[in-house]
Amino acid sequence: MNAFCHLVISAMLMVSLAASASKPAMSLAATDYLPADSVLIERLLAEAKALPGGENRPLFFARKFLGRPYVAHTLEKNDDERLVVNTRELDCTTLVETVSALVLCDSRGQRSFREYAAMLKSLRYRQGVMDGYASRLHYFSDWIADKAAMRLVEDVQEPVPPFTAVKTLMVDYMSKHRGSYKALRLHPELVADIARQEKALSGRSFRYIPKSGLADASVSQAVKDGDIIAIVSNKGGLDIAHLGFAVWRADGLHLLNASMIHRKVVEEPMTLGQYLQRHPSHLGIRIVRLITQ
Repeated sequence: MNAFCHLVISAMLMVSLAASASKPAMSLAATDYLPADSVLIERLLAEAKALPGGENRPLFFARKFLGRPYVAHTLEKNDDERLVVNTRELDCTTLVETVSALVLCDSRGQRSFREYAAMLKSLRYRQGVMDGYASRLHYFSDWIADKAAMRLVEDVQEPVPPFTAVKTLMVDYMSKHRGSYKALRLHPELVADIARQEKALSGRSFRYIPKSGLADASVSQAVKDGDIIAIVSNKGGLDIAHLGFAVWRADGLHLLNASMIHRKVVEEPMTLGQYLQRHPSHLGIRIVRLITQ
């Protein structure tokens, strides 16, 4: 290599290194967490690095939270929107987001708490941008569409069967029940933003597996261990009633979830079919699959 080429390559390397060094890491200034949360996240990501290739990552991470108490509204503790990381208390949505962020970080070789927080923000907010309460994805059907557009998840709606049912969304629960939401009580001007989002979401349709079809043999091929299960609701103004992860056992499909009934994270002892039959407002299930690299 002549001296000129050596100088050119050296200069290119210096520019590349300078660009990498100047690339800002995510700030944790607007993140709400305890040391116990960051320690746990980095420990789990380190443990996952040693797993064999065939290990189911969603269930590996989800089972680490079994027994954690069910606590609702943990994202509403602050008057201003902040990225809340709480691995100590979970509801069905925060369990799914927590585990999904861990899976996606692991698949990308990301092991630090800062990288985890950035991934969680990418999942929780529209296009990954936290810009106040209205930027958080409050309806899970909106979450699915946004994360699918970001290529973080796959919205599974085939084959037919078992995805034989179709639901057209008509959502307005939040704007009509604003008193149930702390942020909307404190900031009534946000109701108009939420109502616009509801209008944009309403009218969209999706295919799902009806609960009457869960016994079909095709379900075992369509639903995989660790898939996100979103239970479709017929309650007025809502789209999804509950979330969890798919777990196949010898007797059929089960749900790993942060349970309001059990008051903790559990793998439901009854099959998902039995679980849905106990809830008349539950129509069936949507399936969402994390996209790992």
